[in-house]
Amino acid sequence: ELAAKNIIVATGARARDLPFAPADGKRIWTYRHAMVPPEMPTKLLVIGSGAIGIEFASFYKDMGAEVTVVEMLDRVVPVEDAEVSDFLEKALTKQGMTIMTGAGVEELKASAKGVSAKIKAKDGKVVSGEFSHAIVAIGIVPNTENIGLEKLGVKTTKGHIDTDAMCRTNVPGLWAIGDVTAPPWLAHKASHEGVIAAEAIAGGHPHAMDPLNIPGCTYCHPQIASVGLTEAKAKEAGYKVKVGKFPFIGNGKAIALGEAEGFIKTVFDEATGELLGAHMIGAEVTELIQGYTVGKTLETTERELMDTVFPHPTLSEM
Repeated sequence: ELAAKNIIVATGARARDLPFAPADGKRIWTYRHAMVPPEMPTKLLVIGSGAIGIEFASFYKDMGAEVTVVEMLDRVVPVEDAEVSDFLEKALTKQGMTIMTGAGVEELKASAKGVSAKIKAKDGKVVSGEFSHAIVAIGIVPNTENIGLEKLGVKTTKGHIDTDAMCRTNVPGLWAIGDVTAPPWLAHKASHEGVIAAEAIAGGHPHAMDPLNIPGCTYCHPQIASVGLTEAKAKEAGYKVKVGKFPFIGNGKAIALGEAEGFIKTVFDEATGELLGAHMIGAEVTELIQGYTVGKTLETTERELMDTVFPHPTLSEM
């Protein structure tokens, strides 16, 4: 037994199983199995179109598998801006992927030879399909069971530990970071929380974590990156917004790279010019989002961005 003045819980999370078809690692996979596959899938069913589902769908499609994606909500990558979702669905469909939104998997059965599925489509019809493998990407479950949280009265939401902006739990001396806490569940958020917690414990001057300044990146083809509020969320929050949009086809570097598909969208508060969010899809946008992340952290405005000189020819000038 170890005793300490401060303890950081960083137990992470694991893939959520379908209750009626737990992953076996042979035919039904989680993201862990998909990273070290026993064999190459020929016909793949991906259940869930969040970042993880879409990344594996895109990767295996590029590797030559036939891919079908099933998403319960009405669009793929549902946390992203609606225009990004629409663009991605068109791009993946053009690549030959089958995308089923507003659909749910009602039955999944694995055999030695493959996986059979019954999928309830948007129109209510149940279609049957045969696949070589299935990847379940329907979210995560926090590793908070049986570690004594209940005894201490640690507050949780759906199993995830509640923390303040400095990673403190409601129990003095107990801290929590990473996927065991609230979303977004991203590696760079987790490591940054580690820094915040360590600084706070050491008595330094840590900065508080602002979830709206955490960029999200999806490494599919085309790539997706975003930070802050989507256009819809900004309007929901009561902002009158100004939206800027620039297509990749208008950028010389994108054309030279042979990557002229995509766009960059910025959302500003019309009253103050404050940058509320940025959303992009296309080549190397996971590298381009950083400028907006710095901008949001520095509380930049539309005017300041327009007064900034960007180098040419680059993708960043979009």
